[in-house]
Amino acid sequence: MTVSILMSNETTLVVKRMVTAPGGQVSFMLTREDLTGIYPGMYRYCLSVRSGTRLLRTFRTNTYEYSPGCPLDAETTCKNKLNEWEHEIMDTTSGFQESAKGPSKWLPPVPHSDVIVIQGSPRGDGNCSTIAGWVADCVHGLHKTVRVLYPDDMLIHPCIGCYQCYNTGVCTFTDDMGEVTEAVANADLIVICSPVYTNTVPGTLKILIDRFIALHAARTLGEGRNGRKAVLVAVSGRKGRSNFRCVTSVVHAFLENTGIICAGDLLLDEMDYYNDVRAVPGIKEKVSELIIGVLR
Repeated sequence: MTVSILMSNETTLVVKRMVTAPGGQVSFMLTREDLTGIYPGMYRYCLSVRSGTRLLRTFRTNTYEYSPGCPLDAETTCKNKLNEWEHEIMDTTSGFQESAKGPSKWLPPVPHSDVIVIQGSPRGDGNCSTIAGWVADCVHGLHKTVRVLYPDDMLIHPCIGCYQCYNTGVCTFTDDMGEVTEAVANADLIVICSPVYTNTVPGTLKILIDRFIALHAARTLGEGRNGRKAVLVAVSGRKGRSNFRCVTSVVHAFLENTGIICAGDLLLDEMDYYNDVRAVPGIKEKVSELIIGVLR
């Protein structure tokens, strides 16, 4: 068995270990990648096991996964995993190679649409739903595909801030958010319809936005594409642009984190006065003009 420690600018080879197992020589490699450009003090550790050129197993963890009260840290966890796998591979009855791939998450393919509308209101028959319908009609008129998503009707677990998506670019939760992320990642335009709830977006929409940290992780790890655009259409009961301050702040931060270009906001106040958005003079035409202007 040999152990070596090397240093480089962006990636550090922490441990390289060769083990002579019953099935032949196996190499263990533990590296540390500098991700401080994403978050201060973030490092990602990757443990890989190979037999010749064949990759048997990998394990990734990063420093942000470990809260202040946690007795472990990323490097110690990887070294413990290395020792665990070394003992396992020395046991001929363990079937180390056969279980190399481990469990995988399978999700049905998501149809790609040119435009994704996120209808953020929990009211399926409210003003935001009406606006989402206008957007869909406008997109169909341009002979493009469109899909309307309703976060309030989906099973989306709140983000728990585990930061494990920065290991692989994929969230650890298997729920409807995987479908949302793929749909948004492949669309040319995202339209977010949101009412003002206590000066910000509704809770279900905020949960969805928070879970897009996985798309941010994938993007910063070199995956995903840029060039997508988005528009925000928000409604407020009270009069005044100041009512939208938190909504625009939340949505614009989400777009910046995911590399989506904000192509415009349409902010509709005084809905308490009009009650029905369809009663606002010329508003349907304004919505159509905004969508057509972005897509053409």
